Amino acid sequence: MEFEYVAEWFKYADMDFITAEHLLTLYPQPLEIICFHCQQSAEKYLKGYLLSKGEIEPPRTHDLVLLQLACAESDSSFALIKRACEVLTRYGVQPRYPNEMEITENDMKKAIEYIRQIRELEPLAILRSKAD
Repeated sequence: MEFEYVAEWFKYADMDFITAEHLLTLYPQPLEIICFHCQQSAEKYLKGYLLSKGEIEPPRTHDLVLLQLACAESDSSFALIKRACEVLTRYGVQPRYPNEMEITENDMKKAIEYIRQIRELEPLAILRSKAD
C-alpha cells in the first residue's frame, strides 16, 4: 500500500478532529455534530492504520469496535482504546437525524476526550507524524 493513500485517510481524520474542536467554540455548541465528527475522525484513523498494514481497501463499517479489533490483531496497544471505540461508535449515524438520540454536554466532552486518546495512541501518532 502506498503511504500517500494512508496519508490521505489521516488528513481527512485530522480535518474531522479539527472541525470537532472548532465547533467547541460556538454557542450553543452543536453537540450532535461534534460527536459525529469525533466518530468520523476515529473511523478514518483506524481505517488508515489498517491500510498501512496491507489492507487493500478499508472495511466498510462505521463500527469502531470492529475496526479496533482488526487493528489489535497487529498491535495489542489498540486494546487501550476499546472503551473509546464502544462509546464513539454510536455517534456514527444516529446523531445525523432529528430525534434519534439525545446527546448531553457530558457526552460531547467524553467524545472529545476519547478522540484525543485515540489520536495519541502510539501507532496512530507515529503514522500521523509521518503523514504530515
